[in-house]
Amino acid sequence: MKGSSLLRCFGLVVLLEVPLLAQVQQATVAQTPATAQPALRLDIPHSDNPLNTYRASLVPKPNLANSPRIDALVKDGVLELSLRDAISLALENNLDIAIARYNIPIAAADVLRTQAGGSFRGVNTGVVQNTPGGGVGGFGSGSSGAGAGGTSGGAGGAGSGASGLVSSTLGAGTTVSSYDPALTGTFSIEHYAQPLSNTIVYGVPQLQQNTTTGNVGYAQAFPTGTSISAVFDNSRGTTNSPESFLVPTLNSYYHFAIQQQLLAGFGLGPNLRFLRIAKNNQRISDEAFKLQVVTTVTQIANMYWDLVAAYEDEGVKNRSLEFARQALESGRKQLALQAIPAMDVMKDEAEEASREQDLTIAKTTLQFQELLIKNALTKNLDDPILEAMPVRPTDQSTMANTTPQGPTEDMAARALKDRLELGESDIDLENRRLSRDAARNALLPSVALTAYYGGSGLAGLQNPASGTISTKPLDFGGALQTAFNNSAPDYYVGLTVSIPLRNRVAKSDQYRAELETRQSELRLEQLKKQIRIEVRNAQYALEQSEARVVSARKGRDLAQKTFDITAKEQELGAGSNYQTLTARRDLAAAESTLVAAMTAYQKAKIEVDRAVGSTLEANDISIESAKTGIAPSGQ
Repeated sequence: MKGSSLLRCFGLVVLLEVPLLAQVQQATVAQTPATAQPALRLDIPHSDNPLNTYRASLVPKPNLANSPRIDALVKDGVLELSLRDAISLALENNLDIAIARYNIPIAAADVLRTQAGGSFRGVNTGVVQNTPGGGVGGFGSGSSGAGAGGTSGGAGGAGSGASGLVSSTLGAGTTVSSYDPALTGTFSIEHYAQPLSNTIVYGVPQLQQNTTTGNVGYAQAFPTGTSISAVFDNSRGTTNSPESFLVPTLNSYYHFAIQQQLLAGFGLGPNLRFLRIAKNNQRISDEAFKLQVVTTVTQIANMYWDLVAAYEDEGVKNRSLEFARQALESGRKQLALQAIPAMDVMKDEAEEASREQDLTIAKTTLQFQELLIKNALTKNLDDPILEAMPVRPTDQSTMANTTPQGPTEDMAARALKDRLELGESDIDLENRRLSRDAARNALLPSVALTAYYGGSGLAGLQNPASGTISTKPLDFGGALQTAFNNSAPDYYVGLTVSIPLRNRVAKSDQYRAELETRQSELRLEQLKKQIRIEVRNAQYALEQSEARVVSARKGRDLAQKTFDITAKEQELGAGSNYQTLTARRDLAAAESTLVAAMTAYQKAKIEVDRAVGSTLEANDISIESAKTGIAPSGQ
């Protein structure tokens, strides 16, 4: 009989398991107000409606409105900002964190994919560093990340292949079949006509056949290396040939098969490697998000103290200009009385012009720092009022009264325990070991044990033109009965062996996986050494900045005393106006030096927290708040 043409084929894919990834949201419900809405859903939407499996799950557009917190901090047209306020606004509005926040559900989607036997697509775990004005960690480099979108290198993500590492065999191994059951069905109707050159076979000069087919199939694989399948085929055919003794002819056939891999592809290890790597990547993604928060908070803190420094320095320059103007006014009065030469007044005018220049530079520097921190703490600056609004830091007095603290005990040991980069690298190394083991399994020959059992049934009405007496059942029920009563069985047991004689591809992948694993182990040790150096460098920088603060404070105090003395001498007529201006200039320089020293000291403390891995703890930051984009009201 001529093969039937396929008119329509449909497939239904049933998801075995849909993971509920709402754990993050459940953990944050108790910490956030009932009316607060998270900035991003961190779970894949789940529905009990099976049809929703075939409908797209849409992600809403990003909310680009600034959080209400920023409006609450505006007083009399000035944005009054503390460091804690700046960090809270960053958790709610900073776009670096907002971009990185998407990596969490992306990693969760990868887990869902691999639960069905699909290969993992990987996640981006690099740190986004596109906020202008914030220095990157390490040794104070201010450059942004070199990866796509301003990301730095990270394990399993944008950093794949970075730091001298190769990741070409990640996920290598035997083919993994789908663990989701697949139900297929075919229904077709065909009319077939063929002119014949002889009538011996069919007994007619033109053969005509009408065939109706309805078939159903089922297939599924399991993580043990087992796969099962079942088919149930049925057809109804009519023909004008007198040689066919049944018209119509009713055929029914069923077939159950099972196959088990015995060497390559056997067991949970090689068949669940994608899922295990995806879950590890999800853990890496969580650690990377924490690292993103640490990096961004470090940047915001550095920017805040830069703002404080610019604010304090603007005050220093403004006081210097005011004194220069007072000196110039006094000099002009003395010149009118011919008490001093005109040359002294010209010097006073030059001093005023110089101080005006210094103040202009300080003001524009302050305005730029205000713009940088507003950019870092908002989702948009479309409001021209907000863009032009001055920012007043409220923690400058804390900076001025900071008591230098000594070196932290066991800083290196704590860093090796708490640094997030080490956690990422440990998990990444685990992924490489999973791939190495799977590559070893793929070296083995392919040996598959296959067994199936089936049966055939036939029924139909007797064709009067055939001249043959039929004993077959008349209806389709009879065809089913004969198919399943073991009267026409079809069974098979076989062993299929495939042995690649040289096996060079699998051998190359296996050895390459071994090399990449060892390479990653060395990189982990190198990272530990790097962290130790970073901790020591941060510790030394803190001690040095502490010494600079002490020295700058003494210099400022000495300059203040010198100025007071020269001002008193001028008042008593023993000193000149030029000496007083020089002393005032030296005092302004000493005050600016102290401001710079205090800023460097605050940044050194920030770097110590980053190097040790205590940034989140030092700033009382909740990662759950960062994930939802809702900072607690008390933060």
